[in-house]
Amino acid sequence: MSDQYQITETEHLWIPLPDGRRLAARMWLPEGTGPFPAILEYLPYRKRDGTAPRDGTTHPVFAAQGYACVRVDIAGSGDSDGRFDDEYSEQELSDGEAVLDWIASQHWSSGKVGMIGISWGGFNGLQMAYRRPEALKAVVSVASTVDRYADDIHYMGGCLLSDNTNWASQMFAYMTRPLDPVLRPDWCSEWLGRIEDLPFMAADWLRHPTRDGFWKHGSICEDWSAITAPVLAITGWADAYVNAPPAIAAKMTGAPAKALMGPWEHRYAHISQIEAADFHGEVLRWFDQYLKGEEAGADSLPDYRVFMQEFTPPSPKNVPQNGRWVAEEVWPSPSVSEVVWPLAEEGFAPDPQAGTARVKSPATVGQAGGYFCPGIRIDNERPDGQTVDDAASTCFDSTPLLAPMELLGRPRVRLSFSVDRPVAQVVARLCDVAPSGQSQRITYRPRNLCHDDSHEVATRLEPGKRYEVEFELNECAHRLLAGHQLRLALSTSYWPIVWPAPEAAEITLHLEGCALVLPERRVDTEIAPQAPAPARDYPTYQAEVLEAPWGEAETRVEADGTQVLESFDSYGAARNASHGQLVGSNVRMRYAIHPDDPATAQFDCNWVFEFARDDWAVRIETDSRMTCDRETFYLWRGIKAYEGEELVLTREWQEEIPRGCH
Repeated sequence: MSDQYQITETEHLWIPLPDGRRLAARMWLPEGTGPFPAILEYLPYRKRDGTAPRDGTTHPVFAAQGYACVRVDIAGSGDSDGRFDDEYSEQELSDGEAVLDWIASQHWSSGKVGMIGISWGGFNGLQMAYRRPEALKAVVSVASTVDRYADDIHYMGGCLLSDNTNWASQMFAYMTRPLDPVLRPDWCSEWLGRIEDLPFMAADWLRHPTRDGFWKHGSICEDWSAITAPVLAITGWADAYVNAPPAIAAKMTGAPAKALMGPWEHRYAHISQIEAADFHGEVLRWFDQYLKGEEAGADSLPDYRVFMQEFTPPSPKNVPQNGRWVAEEVWPSPSVSEVVWPLAEEGFAPDPQAGTARVKSPATVGQAGGYFCPGIRIDNERPDGQTVDDAASTCFDSTPLLAPMELLGRPRVRLSFSVDRPVAQVVARLCDVAPSGQSQRITYRPRNLCHDDSHEVATRLEPGKRYEVEFELNECAHRLLAGHQLRLALSTSYWPIVWPAPEAAEITLHLEGCALVLPERRVDTEIAPQAPAPARDYPTYQAEVLEAPWGEAETRVEADGTQVLESFDSYGAARNASHGQLVGSNVRMRYAIHPDDPATAQFDCNWVFEFARDDWAVRIETDSRMTCDRETFYLWRGIKAYEGEELVLTREWQEEIPRGCH
């Protein structure tokens, strides 16, 4: 698709809100006779510097095809007025509705607006559509969720994720960054006021350990019929947010919905380090259809387009994956049926078997799991070979497959069990084991055994009592080759992705009630997958690079047996070519745990940001920590903020949160 329009870029403009506050925005407008449909991206990540490199690769391409593109910072972020209160808050969403109204009322606007975003912007695009603002006519949501409790960085399967604190520490650092003095003469008072008023999000989120109204707010699965704007949902298998696209394709009833799942990490597909693809073309086809009203082919896409992975030697690096593109015309698909594999002492059996199996793991199981959401660090994020974790888990292996087997969907694990502690969790992993013995993780998911199926009720377990549970693993698409084995690995820990239970529990499986339920895909004739095209050329960010990004990670065992994972990522330093601001940042993280005592779990994080222009310079150092004992979580954070060499603010916060059934 060739460029059609020249573009006028406005580096900064104010969008007024009904109560007098203003939100800072950046805009790309096609030149020529309008009006034009618009594309909104709405984030707290700072359009002036934070997402400027990525924004420069997307919105100019869309604007050249006849879209007015607007990138807006939410209240209390970047140079916008107000105070940040929480992710996806009522303030954020009601302000977003006002922004949509403003865009629709501009002389250059056709009145039809689409929203696009990855992660935060993917979340609030769906959440805004759930509210049905008149101007919002289509959404492209990347790496998002339909259930804020079940599938975000806070909890998974009712288990606390360590990213609850990791992400809170990152947002703490992000939201302490200064306003730009060029745009905000009041920058210093506003900057220091923002820091003083920042919510302690790690503690706030921990106060909601079950799926209550706090998490139901912003979860579109509460009413699938509420969304009437067409939704294209995209992510990649290396991302953390794999469950939303197929759920949207299957359950949205009020408008067209399609899912696209590639091999990508937590990035827009055109800038993926794993395998770049034509993200722009996918977006433009969707918006051409539903914002311009052109026959672009979006409505005839298969419901579910999928990169079907095959065994690839595991590596923490973001390397290309083996596989091929497939598609399902409708989802759920008649090509996928459930196959039940009963667990047995020797692996799997044709029928339920008597007997028991023991699951008790050292707290260090999970060391080969990689980072929760690859695409956030520089690299070295992916799951490595699973052999070390498999050896410390209870494994059930199939015999070598006589023919290939394809899995598409969410496998389920059915367990009949008793346990010796009142609080316990189980983690299930599916692995593809090659004839060489290499083990590649296909999918996984933890389950808090104290929770009911709704995750709204948590009850301490009675040791020795027999219970039953059945739970889904995360979405997968994987083709096991002939000669390979399918492995179900069960453990009672998965550190550092999952925060461990307070005590080392032992689970006894009663095998006659245990099974693995697989979504097996069998297709006689494949339909055309309509795979994304290779990435097209796109503009890049104009900046003077002063330090290139780099990162490293190391795992070591200390003298007392404590296992420590340390990582350092420098995001480099660069000077913006258009407004001259220099920005540099780095982050250091440390996870530590003793294999014999899950209550020794500890997370530490240090962020450093530096900003400069001419004789103005700011440096921010933030530190966050989480520790625990068997009854309590202990949270601490601190900040030091400098203007030039002067320390202008230092403060510490701390909270203690009862663990309950975590």
